[in-house]
Amino acid sequence: MSERPSIDDAGTASADHSSSETEAAAERLTPTPEALEALAREAQAEHDRQVAEAPRLAQLGTVAVIGRPNVGKSTLFNRLVGRRQAIVHDLPGVTRDRISAPFTLPDAGQVELVDTGGLVPGDDPLGLSDQVMLAVDAADALLLVVDGREGLTTADERVWDAIRPLGKPTIVAVNKGDTHAAQQGWGEFYQLGLGAVVVVSAEHGLGFSELHDALRDALPSPDEVPAIDDDLPAIAIVGRPNVGKSSLVNGLLGAPRVLVSPVAGTTRDPIDSVLTHGDRQYRLIDTAGIRRRSQVSGAAEGLAVMFARRQMERADLVVLVVDAAQGIRTGDMAIAGEAWRLGRAVVVVCNKWDLMSDDAREHLEKSWERLAILCANPPRVNLSALTRRHIDKLLPWIEEGLVRLRTQITTGELNRVLERAVRAHSPPTKKHRHWKLFYATQVATGPPTFILFANRTLDRTDSYRRYLENRLREVLDVEGVPIRLIIRPRK
Repeated sequence: MSERPSIDDAGTASADHSSSETEAAAERLTPTPEALEALAREAQAEHDRQVAEAPRLAQLGTVAVIGRPNVGKSTLFNRLVGRRQAIVHDLPGVTRDRISAPFTLPDAGQVELVDTGGLVPGDDPLGLSDQVMLAVDAADALLLVVDGREGLTTADERVWDAIRPLGKPTIVAVNKGDTHAAQQGWGEFYQLGLGAVVVVSAEHGLGFSELHDALRDALPSPDEVPAIDDDLPAIAIVGRPNVGKSSLVNGLLGAPRVLVSPVAGTTRDPIDSVLTHGDRQYRLIDTAGIRRRSQVSGAAEGLAVMFARRQMERADLVVLVVDAAQGIRTGDMAIAGEAWRLGRAVVVVCNKWDLMSDDAREHLEKSWERLAILCANPPRVNLSALTRRHIDKLLPWIEEGLVRLRTQITTGELNRVLERAVRAHSPPTKKHRHWKLFYATQVATGPPTFILFANRTLDRTDSYRRYLENRLREVLDVEGVPIRLIIRPRK
């Protein structure tokens, strides 16, 4: 049986005898089609197994870690998430940027944990407490950290007075519980009027079993978290604060021929809405949260990215809303980059188009290029959510993005596309050896994912990997959709 030649643009026969012998030896080492197809089947089976066995944890909500400065909030946060997160020193008096991370609450589900700066009500010239209160407002439960060594202070009472009116389930974590003072005096924290008081040592990992119990009591049980209808495509509408997300949601839900029905969320507030347009239905993610947060101004960009990530993790497609008059800003790029990293299709809405001047249009076009490069030229809709002008043009692009996300290609056509790509542009060499592609197959959609069998892998930052992705995107016509290449060296 003849053996399959490797896909390589360096296949021109050489007149040199020794070169011919080298090429003949390499050809003999190239695996047969049957062997490569067997590898592809094994890879597909392994991919399917990983997907099937991946833990499907209930998303229980968000817990904000709060308290006055220097009580050990960051240490407690790091202990809960199981790793040390970077602390960024910015301006004098600003201890760090806002940090968030998921952690698994044993015997319950997954929780998004938010670390905040020190809360100093009434004495906040930099406005940091406003940002902390935004995190508090968006949280489902609060973890109030106090210093057990110092005991109950006036500053602790002022923090509790600031958050008490919100009515959030709150746990008091008496930190530094390994000290004699904390062990003797922790009971005084019951004066705050909270039933859940837990003594912990964030530094030494003490008391965390009791803290987990308290968190399970404060958050909805997995049985209370609604099952998500996986058959409905999920859409996340995200963006920086005050770009018009809430107006866009309201415009979509109130558009002609569009029906909306509420979907039960947690016991505290509705989360998603089902949008019906014609014979198609879509799930809009966290519409209640969009409306709630739209009422709060001054959100830090890092916090905006955290809010967006919570929505995007549950979505198939991301609608990134930008303020057209401001152009593409750093915060827009950060949210877009997170969507791309998560493998979501992207559609960009340039909102407030009715307010655009000629200078603003020119600025938008200049700043658009970097977003177009990051997200592979995503579809763009210019509209005014407030007046609903051109809002009807968004849903067709959402549908098109979902179609692109599920794009498939046959194995034969995939290999022909890649073969033409390799012949058109010479692969890189390493130690005088060309990179060689033997075989490729698609293993997943949403986003389109391909396994390439080659003589060696390519770094994620390798320009040739990006070249192959772009050629595939061009042929598949999937602009605005990530393409993932898994390159496996031949064993």
